Amino acid sequence: MAEAVSELLERAARREAPLEELRALCLALQAVPPAALRARLSDRHLAALFTLLSVNDREQVSACVSILERLLPALDPLYVIQNLREELQKGLFHPDDSVKILSISQVGRIVENSGAVTEILNSPELLQQIINCIGGEKIAVAKEAIKSLSRLAQTQDGLEALFGSSLLSDLKNVMATNDVVRYRVYELIVEISSVSAESLNYCANSGLISELIGELTGDDVLVRATCIEMVTSLAHTPHGRQYLAQQGIIDKISNIIVGAESDPFSGFYLPGFVKFFGNLAVVDSPQQICERYPVFMEKVFEMAESHDPTMIGVAVDTLGVLGSTVEGKQVLQKARSRFQNLLNRIGHQAKNAPTELRLRCLDAISALLYLPPEQQTEDLLRMTESWFASLSNQPLELFRSISTQPFPDLHCGALRVFTAVANQPWAQKLMLDSPGFVEYIVDRSVEPDKASKDAKYELVKALVNSKTIAEVFGNQYYLRLRAYLHEGPYYVQAASTTAVEGAE
Repeated sequence: MAEAVSELLERAARREAPLEELRALCLALQAVPPAALRARLSDRHLAALFTLLSVNDREQVSACVSILERLLPALDPLYVIQNLREELQKGLFHPDDSVKILSISQVGRIVENSGAVTEILNSPELLQQIINCIGGEKIAVAKEAIKSLSRLAQTQDGLEALFGSSLLSDLKNVMATNDVVRYRVYELIVEISSVSAESLNYCANSGLISELIGELTGDDVLVRATCIEMVTSLAHTPHGRQYLAQQGIIDKISNIIVGAESDPFSGFYLPGFVKFFGNLAVVDSPQQICERYPVFMEKVFEMAESHDPTMIGVAVDTLGVLGSTVEGKQVLQKARSRFQNLLNRIGHQAKNAPTELRLRCLDAISALLYLPPEQQTEDLLRMTESWFASLSNQPLELFRSISTQPFPDLHCGALRVFTAVANQPWAQKLMLDSPGFVEYIVDRSVEPDKASKDAKYELVKALVNSKTIAEVFGNQYYLRLRAYLHEGPYYVQAASTTAVEGAE
């Protein structure tokens, strides 16, 4: 195979290989290990392949890109930048986007190599053109450019090059292309800021984060909706949250939620602002966030109690995220009857809403009800039991009816609710007391597809791994569940056949 590849490479280098042979070379390369490729590659081969990219033939260009995508990663990054700098530079100006992406991805690989990154830092024209690629029409090219520049910024020298030279002006110039490109640059800045406090400091000093925050708190409701997603990403890191708090950004977002009451266009941005606080509560402290920003919880409840499916969906998602931790559950429990009534609404939506909202309700219910074994105190178990009872007059039957519907997503969603409570004694007793429920659990014939079989297996596993299951279910059922677990999710019982004498 390696010899055949060598012959094909030679023919390509002499420009004697027709399109069919280039495609054959592409397929053959997939079977050759990188070390063997390196041994048979020469500068002449690579130069010829890059030259073939300049031909006005899309199929040939596509074949050569596929070949180079296989060959270049087999080479040392330092070798690539030292010997193919000019080819990479030309690739950035190529009319075919796949060639641009090939060149940008190689630069991204080079900047991650400590021995080769200096070569890139000494090629500002290369980096300038990658910045310009952020402003390209095709999102795939822009995404690759953002990825490569983000990798460059992983080092001190890279940060200095990007923010301490004329490249910062290039970034600001490309931002002026249009709104879409401006948000792409903000995306890059947030990505870099998330790496470390030092990275964030460089981005803040560039003035670009201030511009992003200015747009977030400005009057354009559509811009707010876009910017809050990026600020939410920034809040995923401790240093990002600290920066937002110190700059008063979190307070500003809270005040905008307060003012949303009188804004007829708040529906455009309010979901994103509520998600921001939901994420903040989970990564920080649910209790502290909810106490410091009471408008957040009030708005979540208002949205969940509304008749707007979009608002209900966001509120349900947020309640699920918030209630996924014990501290978050305790915060929700403080709302007492209001939250109990809300659970009843969520149970109703899980049964009657459009499919997408039903799924979101089922996932939120699973998150709200789950309690890790080590956190199952008597108080918390009483709380989850009362929450379960609040969902419907007959909650177990509600989810059982959903689980028997011929819609795989809803079926699995209901099974996940059962799995969430499967390790809690009160739920095990309900399952045992419900006629035919345990038989339903061990019945493999009701699971039509892989996702359903996996979901049922997780339910069985949660039951078997519970310390109380043998006592609650009794030995007979417990052994059947253990057998199910041992057999695995896809077990099929062999059908027995009887031979009849004289049968044909």
